[in-house]
Amino acid sequence: MQCEDESEFVARLMSGNKLAFKTLVEENAGWMLQLAKRYTKSEATAADCVQESFLLVFRKIGDFEGRSSLRSWMRSIVVSQALMKLRKSAQSNERSLDEFTPEFDHNGFLVGSVSISDTPVEALVRQREVSNIVLDAIAELSESSRAVLLLRDIEGYSTRETADALAISESAVRTRVHRGRSQLKKRLLPTMGPKSLDDIL
Repeated sequence: MQCEDESEFVARLMSGNKLAFKTLVEENAGWMLQLAKRYTKSEATAADCVQESFLLVFRKIGDFEGRSSLRSWMRSIVVSQALMKLRKSAQSNERSLDEFTPEFDHNGFLVGSVSISDTPVEALVRQREVSNIVLDAIAELSESSRAVLLLRDIEGYSTRETADALAISESAVRTRVHRGRSQLKKRLLPTMGPKSLDDIL
């Protein structure tokens, strides 16, 4: 679907054109599934999110006003569905945060040995590679930290928007962002090295 044809495509969706809906599913199901998996960490749950998101798109396409691209609008629906799934499964067991939280001595130095990669910085800063490394590391974080970091640092939500999406206070968002970034830094240190991390976190 080319950008200049989007308004025409949306008009066909709004008129209930079956071929348009088929095209919408075929062209968007892949990235929607990957996005949902970032939040849920479950293929089955992510697939449910995608299915429910498409149902919402079909039902609410008449509300689409074109203020953003169709893809951006759909992206917000997928994120909302994934967050809803996370809230419903909040009682599930999470790994202890202590496992991921960096330890520092009384002088403020990191405790424990850190293996720094010998890979040249030039190779590490390739956008796609770095993005994949960071996303993989975020996926291993606790559920509460993962959701906050994905919303704030990946999706670009404001603190207020993140608080609203997760139904928590803004101070809780700030606390979870700080904790999540500390957890993430500990996970990324062996791969990225401290200098590379300073450019990311």
